Amino acid sequence: MTAALTVGVKEEFLLVDPVTGLNRAVADKVIAGLPDARPELRRSTVTMVAGVCGELAGLRGELVRLRRDAAEAADDAGARLVAIGATPVGEEDPGVAADGRHRAIADRYGPVALDPAVCGMRVYVGVPDREVGVQAVNRLQVWLPVVRALTGNSPLFEGRDTGYASWRCAQLLRWPTMGPAPWFESAGDYDRTVAELIASGAVFDERMVYWYARLAHRHPAIEIRVNDVCSDVDDAILATALIRASVTSAIAAAHAGRPSARPRDCVLAAAHWRAARDGLTHTLLDVRLGRTRPAWELVSEFFAEVSPALLEAGDLDLVLQGLTGLRRRGDGAARQRAMLGRTHDVGRMLAALSRDTRSLPA
Repeated sequence: MTAALTVGVKEEFLLVDPVTGLNRAVADKVIAGLPDARPELRRSTVTMVAGVCGELAGLRGELVRLRRDAAEAADDAGARLVAIGATPVGEEDPGVAADGRHRAIADRYGPVALDPAVCGMRVYVGVPDREVGVQAVNRLQVWLPVVRALTGNSPLFEGRDTGYASWRCAQLLRWPTMGPAPWFESAGDYDRTVAELIASGAVFDERMVYWYARLAHRHPAIEIRVNDVCSDVDDAILATALIRASVTSAIAAAHAGRPSARPRDCVLAAAHWRAARDGLTHTLLDVRLGRTRPAWELVSEFFAEVSPALLEAGDLDLVLQGLTGLRRRGDGAARQRAMLGRTHDVGRMLAALSRDTRSLPA
């Protein structure tokens, strides 16, 4: 058995008022004393960074530790840490973090930078080199809408149901470069495209090229950015396992010279919109066939596609159990709606999500 590709995860969390549910701008207090915490643009969010891992069991333990550390720090700051993809109630203080880069972003992008906070999960998968990484990014495009559907966890905005599984996805589309990555012929082609975007003034640097899959800017790795942060840590591990397996499968297909589907960018964008809108509850767009299909039918094909890589990494049973549980319980958005249907109270729902975030029993 060959060693599985390494993975790293960054999870973004929302800080809300325990009474009102409004976002609380106390990230500086939460981050102080947490070596694995990082600031984000909005002062009501905090990012926790898990170290690079090879085994998902170790990664799960790290994520649980980081979530609990951040939750305790949030408690001390008078806030509640919640793993939810978008602001559910409101943003009381729309200011940005105090460092120079974030202030510069707010100055250039104006109200776009002041939108209510959103929280995602970024998954990094190590690759041998940038050329291999570019080929994998190309081939991943077909399945990323399915990954998005699996992790939709942001149905609320201003206290009401948006009808979307991932309102975060819809909200982020106002940013330049947000969307599927174009097809690249080589790493040089990738770098030239990024340089042209920087020269246009639409972005400051390569960190602001917000493609759904991109090369990491410091290390030989691919960064996947489609996921809402998952309320349940096991959903986060499921998504990570599937993403790693999809990268492994893409690399193997590229090495074997197998042809790859090359859907148009507008079709990929439509597939992501459909995944953000409906999650796993209805249909998804199969970009290979150009038509919609039942969501779980497409999930099953995705699973079949990456099963050899899952087996090789020792993750097959974990993913089978995870998908079975997800199908039974529904995606994060469906679970939020179910909680609201029972309680008719956003505050009680956020309290339950806070317990889920730190993996505490109900």
